[in-house]
Amino acid sequence: MKNYFDILSKSPLFYEVEHSDIKCVLKCLNAKIKKFDKESIIIFQGDRIEQIGIILSGRIRISKNDFMGNKNILAELSQSDIFGETLVSAQIKKSPVTVEAVTGCEIMLIDYNRIITTCSSACVFHTKLIENMVKVLAEKNLMLNNKLEILSKRSIREKLMQYFIFQAEMKKSREFDIPFSKNALADFICVDRSAMSRELSKMCDEKLISYDKSHFEILVEH
Repeated sequence: MKNYFDILSKSPLFYEVEHSDIKCVLKCLNAKIKKFDKESIIIFQGDRIEQIGIILSGRIRISKNDFMGNKNILAELSQSDIFGETLVSAQIKKSPVTVEAVTGCEIMLIDYNRIITTCSSACVFHTKLIENMVKVLAEKNLMLNNKLEILSKRSIREKLMQYFIFQAEMKKSREFDIPFSKNALADFICVDRSAMSRELSKMCDEKLISYDKSHFEILVEH
């Protein structure tokens, strides 16, 4: 476990928890580590879910299939990110989403109830964990609101531009890298991939944006 302390210290759940306390925290939370191969399923849509996950290595994708079989990508997460917390905090027993490994992954799994319930040892850091979890849930709610704002736009261009604006604001720069391939970005904003590629080319021709693979720059005021 000690090998992961630097990674865990970057996770929002362990914000301001000292390295010297992390070992005690993990024992208190009964944390377990599992490895997943590339493209394997970590959580199936419909699975019972009672734990949150922290990514120790690799990348994961969270998606949801509708009754027509269309995939809607909700997020791609990487090292130190947390997933599953909004579902278990809402006491949703069956997962409405699928979580899959984009690359080989190592995931730390923690029982959510152990985080929000003060332990019998009265750990001095447990209050901080609860405070951090509340902050994580608030930030995840903001991300979901941003996704809804993107999807509320009518045209592909509007959806793309709103997504790029959110990324620029988050990185505090007109230049930024996105975590998606073109196929995944199309699924994330719920549009046809070919139509989106055509729109990206038009936006470049009109000097609205420039991009190279996953690196983008907004060229106009927003």
